[in-house]
Amino acid sequence: MVTELLGKKLGMTRFFTEDGRWIDVTLLEAGPCTVVQRKTRDRDGYEAVQLGFGEVKERRLRKPQQGHFKKAGVALKRTLKEVRVEAASELKTGDEIKADIFQPGDRIDVSGTSKGRGYAGVHRRHHFGGGPETHGSTFHRRPGSIGQSSDPSKVFKGMRMAGHMGAASVTTQNLEVVNVDVAKNLLVVRGSVPGANGGMVIVKKTVKGAK
Repeated sequence: MVTELLGKKLGMTRFFTEDGRWIDVTLLEAGPCTVVQRKTRDRDGYEAVQLGFGEVKERRLRKPQQGHFKKAGVALKRTLKEVRVEAASELKTGDEIKADIFQPGDRIDVSGTSKGRGYAGVHRRHHFGGGPETHGSTFHRRPGSIGQSSDPSKVFKGMRMAGHMGAASVTTQNLEVVNVDVAKNLLVVRGSVPGANGGMVIVKKTVKGAK
């Protein structure tokens, strides 16, 4: 059984519960994902399936990539990801996996690429407090001292400084699935998930379990 899907973040909205409360939710397009390749222990040394998601034009893919899909006999896909499965899994090339592998009340982990913020200072990147703003102070948004003098005469790794912010792989764990629309392959997830609207995400059963 597959416990994860490729998808796309659509955006945030509100969802009204049966008792009239509204909660902040994120809409995810989870699948459908097509099995592009089936790997077995006898041939490859492990059990897995390669999932494809998203439409793409032929001119966007290189010839070897086009040949990979043509050999499998499936439509061209924008994104591929390999997922481990049990040896007894009956999945085969061409099968489709939809959002119905998740149910309302399930807990999931969502991985995506956070929004890129470019080069950012310590105020924005690490929430430094900064110095006085008045009385002739010349220390406002600077980071301050970062090292030592004669001993040990170096800056330790991991020092919080200005630099590239965002555009990193981020996982939000243990989110609750509020609703599932199988016809539209939509997941309604309570809370926020990483990335911008339209960004690719990976949705999988949580490793933590319900709280």
